[in-house]
Amino acid sequence: MKFETKQDVLNWYEKQPRTLTPEFISEIPWNEVKNYPLDKTLVPVLLYMRDVEVLTDMYYEEMKRTPTGKDPAISKFMERWGVEEITHGEVIDRFLNEAGIETSKNWKTEVRQNVPKSYIFNTRILTTLTNLIGKQFTATHMTFGAINELSTAQAYRRMIELANHPVLSHILTAIMREESAHTQFYWSVAKLELRKSAFSRRVARFVVKNYWTPVGEGAKPTAQSHYTIATLFNGKEGFEWLDRKISKHIQELPGFDGLNTVSEKLGRIIMSNQSLAR
Repeated sequence: MKFETKQDVLNWYEKQPRTLTPEFISEIPWNEVKNYPLDKTLVPVLLYMRDVEVLTDMYYEEMKRTPTGKDPAISKFMERWGVEEITHGEVIDRFLNEAGIETSKNWKTEVRQNVPKSYIFNTRILTTLTNLIGKQFTATHMTFGAINELSTAQAYRRMIELANHPVLSHILTAIMREESAHTQFYWSVAKLELRKSAFSRRVARFVVKNYWTPVGEGAKPTAQSHYTIATLFNGKEGFEWLDRKISKHIQELPGFDGLNTVSEKLGRIIMSNQSLAR
């Protein structure tokens, strides 16, 4: 697909139907969840995924304070994006409860309250700095979004493979359809913005190379982030999966040829957490 403007990308996105509609959720065979075993080592991973999904509204609120978030097309996208991400978290939480993993009724509030104040403070500082750069930082925001959506999609694919749970597979496949549309939006807008200027490309590459961290890390404890990565992508096969599905794809963006930051950082995490091998 070729887009000329951000509005073109938004028009495409808005034509994509929701997958996790109330009707779809009500028809999930919830009563069959307990009929299949769920590997206990995957429960912390599902909890991490659940929490990260609902923390997107915090990211959206901060983004609205920047030129990126004030862009009409991006703002319109993020309104729907935020709703869909929270739905993903809610459905994962229900699956856990149906599987016998009882969670707090106020889990969403607790997740937000447990975000470290230092993370919120650092995010505010970053927002102030991005405002100084202005609209040329949009390329960086969108590139980060593309990387994180790609990472999330691959994490769900690995969860489907490792859990081998029919109902969970049904749920995550549906989530991935919506995540795929998110990825396409971020990716397409990132390409448009990166093409605009050499300065935008230099800033985006510098920030990703030096400051990118795995999805959710910082808002959630590092130990939980590393457990998730090591459990899903342990060993040579897992690392090669990440390199092939994420890093090689990122290198296709303007200004990102040869950049292996994601593989290198995730590879170090995998190697340093071999004890978590399943």
